[in-house]
Amino acid sequence: MGDSLYRELIMDHSKHPRNKGTLDPHDYSYQDVNPLCGDEIRIDVRVQDDVVSDIKFSGRGCAISQAAASMLTEMVLGQPVAEVKTLAKEDLLEELGVPIGPARMKCALLGLKVLKAGLYGVAPADDSL
Repeated sequence: MGDSLYRELIMDHSKHPRNKGTLDPHDYSYQDVNPLCGDEIRIDVRVQDDVVSDIKFSGRGCAISQAAASMLTEMVLGQPVAEVKTLAKEDLLEELGVPIGPARMKCALLGLKVLKAGLYGVAPADDSL
């Protein structure tokens, strides 16, 4: 796909996010804020037999943070928790499909940081994603 198709996909996920909402009950939940821009993401995860059986995100922010969180939830739904824990920032950036500049990198990776913090019970350093 060309950059324009990926940009359209990002805009679609931003305007029509998948898995938006909260889960109650949930097995894991975490939320965080990007202090540089104010983006907020919360991710709730339900697990059955060590597999992500349901996942929801909520929050507010720029198109990149919201689209990345939406795309991330689609990536991990149905995946074993052990595999989800090994996701790297490169995996999500590849899924986004367009170059993300340094100023927007924290926006794009906020959802992944929140997901891992929830699964591990601690917030990872940005460079350890």
